[in-house]
Amino acid sequence: MEIKRRNAKVVKIGDCLIGGKNPVAIQSMTKTKTSDIDNTVKQIKQLEAAGCQIVRLAVKEPADAAALKKIKARVKLPLVADIHFSYRLAIAAIENGADKIRLNPGNIDKPQQIKAVVDALKAARIPLRIGLNSGSVKETGPRKSSMADKLVASCLEYVRQIEKLKFTNLVISLKANNVLDTVEAYRKVAIGCSYPLHLGVTAAGSAYQGIIKSSIALGSLLLEGIGDTMRVSLTDHPTEEVRAARGILESLNLASPGVQVISCPTCGRCEIDLISIVKGLEAKLAAKDYKKFYPPLRVAVMGCVVNGPGEAKEADLGVAFGRGAGILFSRGKMVKKILEKDCVKTLLREIKLMTQR
Repeated sequence: MEIKRRNAKVVKIGDCLIGGKNPVAIQSMTKTKTSDIDNTVKQIKQLEAAGCQIVRLAVKEPADAAALKKIKARVKLPLVADIHFSYRLAIAAIENGADKIRLNPGNIDKPQQIKAVVDALKAARIPLRIGLNSGSVKETGPRKSSMADKLVASCLEYVRQIEKLKFTNLVISLKANNVLDTVEAYRKVAIGCSYPLHLGVTAAGSAYQGIIKSSIALGSLLLEGIGDTMRVSLTDHPTEEVRAARGILESLNLASPGVQVISCPTCGRCEIDLISIVKGLEAKLAAKDYKKFYPPLRVAVMGCVVNGPGEAKEADLGVAFGRGAGILFSRGKMVKKILEKDCVKTLLREIKLMTQR
């Protein structure tokens, strides 16, 4: 199955192109105080190493806006300034080198303030993200409208206001805190405009809950070809957001998975500690950044003889275990018997050899 992407307008954020046929870009947000330059730079570099392509920073006060210039000089990722309440901070962020500005229609809506920001955006030739959240959306239609309809109506009204200023370098997001409202809002706005869409579920919660909600909402939209950038918002370290986003894209073949581990859930037939093996293998793969440097490989680690041999043969590399030992397969051929205790180091060695051929 091939996903047919929505044909969105192409927008440039720093060196990153989104929309059109460009890959879906992963975005996250720093959780440091932006004026704390050293720690903010450190976190941005951690995000870049994890696979983040665009990073957003909170600009709460003038010191945060001023810090953008120094931060930008030390990092490679495009910087998005997240602005609420003060249009002057948006202008200051633009002057200090932001690659994109995010405004919330729920708290910056005065025409003269919007015009001042748009004028600065035009001069700097950078885009604006119109970012709506269910927690701050304003009523623009009937009181009994659904949250999705409120988000869409408020968004399109703001878009029309900005388009009247002859500015169309726009990205849109409409985030609700539940799956159904989020999916409905994005589906409707995708029909109502051609601007690129930044996907996300706002206030999604802890890693456990947030990944579930985001996977369902964002996965559903991406399957329909909707979405040009994405963030998995988690109450956790931002690198975990990037890992989750990569996982969603990889599962839909929208990003190269590098080394993809296939493993069975285990049952009463399993006679090895497969859970520890898989966790150990994934930890080693993450530490060595195999996703970045190695071509796509499917590695199967299976715990019994029911599906094990078949999955191991189908994968590029695989192990089908019995009691305490398993058979190693490479490109569908049996290679040798390996012990449970040697599984992780053997697979890592074989992965390296396979990708160097």
